[in-house]
Amino acid sequence: MKTEVRASTPDEGPAITALLRASGLKLTGIALTQQQLHWKYWQERSDWPGPRSIVVARGSELLAHTGILPGRCSWDGQSCTVIHMLDWAAAPSAVGAGLVLMKYVAGKVDALIGVGGSQYTLRAMPMVGFHPRGQALGFARPLRALEYLQDSAPRSWKTLPKLARNTYWALRAPRHSTQQWQVQGVDVDNVSQVLTRLPAASRSLAVLERSAGFFQYFLDCPIARMSMFSLQKAAAVRGYFMLAEVPGQVRLVDCWLDSEDPADWCALVQCAVDQTRRIPGIAELVAVSSDPNLSQALAASGFHVRWTTEVQMFPRKGASSPSIPLRFQMLDSDAAYNHPGIAQLWA
Repeated sequence: MKTEVRASTPDEGPAITALLRASGLKLTGIALTQQQLHWKYWQERSDWPGPRSIVVARGSELLAHTGILPGRCSWDGQSCTVIHMLDWAAAPSAVGAGLVLMKYVAGKVDALIGVGGSQYTLRAMPMVGFHPRGQALGFARPLRALEYLQDSAPRSWKTLPKLARNTYWALRAPRHSTQQWQVQGVDVDNVSQVLTRLPAASRSLAVLERSAGFFQYFLDCPIARMSMFSLQKAAAVRGYFMLAEVPGQVRLVDCWLDSEDPADWCALVQCAVDQTRRIPGIAELVAVSSDPNLSQALAASGFHVRWTTEVQMFPRKGASSPSIPLRFQMLDSDAAYNHPGIAQLWA
């Protein structure tokens, strides 16, 4: 029977889940619900009319699968289409099917983006043509130390020292002034108010573009509660930030500010902290940053680096793509919303 690469269909959701399990991909709890798969792969997006779930199939048998998070990258007056592959997996018996799928997807855009992954994936990426485009840092700031007791990690002799450390970090975290700033909630129907203040490329940093359709899709996420806020100063919108709420944790999944002033970026982070404190039962606020402005503001606001990983890009032969670092946020991957249904905290 002929093997083909094609878009998946919603009724193949259970088969995709079974394939991901068989490949050893760690998906548990809420990450396996069909509601998530429908939103993630088949719910319509005004900013991307194409398919977001691709399979290698032999008849009704699925040999490999990948989800895609589409986007557009801009730098130094240029732009290109990009895809971040999600839930990329192949059946153990389907040797080479995953590579076939990657090459198929790579041929549809100018470049693929890769951030993090298993040890096997990280070793394989340079061999298939991925190149480093900066480093992403994972930051965490404890807010309520006692809430760390809800973490699903097993109790050990490290539990009390960790609780003491997180208490110290929470108490010692500085507070920055937000007196000149106003925060206003943004819902799915009025995202247009922030569209004049979207991430902008510089000579030293490429960015992934944003649009109304992009924001509206994520604000409709059924997996993690997403909320968006505009930042105003002197009655003018200067930026925005987005938060995602999961068990025990809030994630600063996206943000931007049209300023190079470190004090302004610290004010943005402080506003995110203040909004998070209003949510009961939250132990920490976390963020991922490969942007020097944001990273410096997080470090100056009591956030601590918990892990690092490379941001990588695989350009299609002959296509234009940036050779400078790429600004990466959690909203540029499924790290913005994926969770197992129980608290898994960073600090």
